[in-house]
Amino acid sequence: DWYAKIRKPRYVPPNAVFPIAWTALYTDIAVTSAAAINRFRAGGDDAKARAYIGALGVNLVLNAGWSWIFFGMRKPGAAAAAAAVLTASSADLARRAAVAEPKLGAALAPYPLWCGFATVMATHIWRLNR
Repeated sequence: DWYAKIRKPRYVPPNAVFPIAWTALYTDIAVTSAAAINRFRAGGDDAKARAYIGALGVNLVLNAGWSWIFFGMRKPGAAAAAAAVLTASSADLARRAAVAEPKLGAALAPYPLWCGFATVMATHIWRLNR
């Protein structure tokens, strides 16, 4: 109810776009991350595999945290800051995946791009509703 009533910029996609986008992104994250971890392990680099798993865990916590801050706490300003941190974390995941295999980094690139877009949207929503 709250989200429907707040002011939003014109470029915010229709609500139906979000579950489609996030389903595609979560599938991409899962498949690409599994491939990167497997590539590190196949190359005998268990340390990089463990580091990737740790970075992925942090990223998923940040991802869930953003939703809780924005929708649960209804704090667009804090959510904008959280989205910026999530964007950096997502870019780091894409970088780590590219170390395993450049194609994997490219495959994961939509994730930080979407998170960057979310940062812009959350910031604009915060500014419109202060």
